[in-house]
Amino acid sequence: MLDIKQIRENPQAVQERLNQRSNDYDLAPIVEIDRQQRELETQRSQLQARSKEIAKEIGQKMKGGGKPEDPEISALQEEGNQVKSQIGELEPKEKELKAQLEELLLNLPNLPSATTPIGKSENENVEVRRWGDEYLPKNANILPHWEIGEKLGILNFDRAVKVAQSRFVSLIGAGAALERALINFMLDQQIAAGYLEIMPPVLINSDSLRATGQLPKFAEESFQCREDDLWLAPTAEVPVTNLYRNEILTAEDLPIYHCAYTPCFRREAGSYGKDTRGLIRLHQFNKVELVKFVHPSTSEAEHEALVANAEAILQALKLPYRVIELCTGDLGFSAQKCYDLEVWLPSAGKYREISSCSNFGDFQARRANIRFKEKGKKGTEFVHTLNGSGLAIGRTMAAILENYQQPDGTIKVPKVLQPYLKREIL
Repeated sequence: MLDIKQIRENPQAVQERLNQRSNDYDLAPIVEIDRQQRELETQRSQLQARSKEIAKEIGQKMKGGGKPEDPEISALQEEGNQVKSQIGELEPKEKELKAQLEELLLNLPNLPSATTPIGKSENENVEVRRWGDEYLPKNANILPHWEIGEKLGILNFDRAVKVAQSRFVSLIGAGAALERALINFMLDQQIAAGYLEIMPPVLINSDSLRATGQLPKFAEESFQCREDDLWLAPTAEVPVTNLYRNEILTAEDLPIYHCAYTPCFRREAGSYGKDTRGLIRLHQFNKVELVKFVHPSTSEAEHEALVANAEAILQALKLPYRVIELCTGDLGFSAQKCYDLEVWLPSAGKYREISSCSNFGDFQARRANIRFKEKGKKGTEFVHTLNGSGLAIGRTMAAILENYQQPDGTIKVPKVLQPYLKREIL
C-alpha cells in the first residue's frame, strides 16, 4: 500500500510515477476523499474537545453547589447534548470516507523504483545477461516436454482431466520421483545458502492475500473456499510473508531469510488459449519460494543476492537461461523492481519464465503492518520484503525433459539430481 502522507504531500510526483506503469490510475479521487475525511476528523476532534470542556464546566458548577435545573447548567447540558448529536452524525460519515480511501489505496500498485527501466509492455523489458550457452542441446529433433513425458509414461494429462479438469497433470513413476528430487534439491541448496525452511499452511485467509497484494484486485486469480473465508495459496510468498503480519521486529532480527516448498493454485484467468499443453501454465503446481524481510538500507543489495540464489539452481542443473529486468509497464502489482529468470526451452526455440524475483520495498509491509525498531531510535519503520521463485518445479522439469533429451528418446538426469533419483537416465 502506498503511504497516504506521500500522496497528500506530493500528489503530482506520485501520479507521474504511477503513469510510468500506465495511465489507468487517477489520484484525484484519493486526494479529495482524504481532504474530506481530514476535515471531518478535525471537526470531530474540535467537538470532542468542546464536549470535554462542557462536562468539566458542569462538574465544577455542581461541585460549587449548582443544581441540574439551574439555567446555566441546563444550558450547558443542552449544548452538550447538541455536541454529542453532531459527533454522532460525523462519526459514520468519517468511517465511510476512511473505508472508501482504504479501498482506493488497496487498488493502487506500488511505485516503480528509480532504477526500473521505463516502458509500456514486456517488449521493452531489458535483457541483463545470459548464462549457459555452452549447455544448449545439440540434439536437433527435440520433442516438446509433454510429448516426451507421455511417451516415457511419466506424465499423464488425460487421466488428470478425468480426475479434475484441464490444466492438471498426473506425475507417474520417474516423473513423480523427478518432481520430488527437484523439490529436495532446491530446498537443500537454499538452506545451504542461509534460508530457514518453512512449511506453511496452504489454505490462507483473506487478510493474508490482502496483505501481499493479491486482494482485492486479483481475486479472480485464486481459488476460494467461500464458506470458510479461506483461499488456496497462489504462492508460498503469501503465507510466509504473513507469518509476521502485525508484528514489530527488532533491527537485530533482520535480515530474515525463509524458503518454503508448497503446492500453488492459480486460476490462470485471462490466459485462455496460452500454453494449453504441458507443464508451463497449470492450475496446480509445486514451487520452492524464497522470502526475505530486510532493513530498508540493504534491500537493493538483498535483491541482487536473491536473484543470485535463484540463478544458482539453474547453474547447478546446467540449464541455459537469461535474466530480464522488467520495465515499468510489465511490473507486477506489488513490485517496485523485478528480475525474471527465463530458461531455454528448445522445442519452442525461446526462453520461458521460470522465476520472478521482486523487491516490494515497504509496499507489502505497510499493508501487513510489519515493522521493526532500532535501539536508541524513537518509533518504528516498515521492513522491506522481497521474494522470488527458487524455482517453479514444473517448469524446471519441462526444461530438463527438453534440454537433457537424448537422440534415443531417453532423458539424461542432471548430475546434481542423480544422488536424489539414484539413476542416470529416465
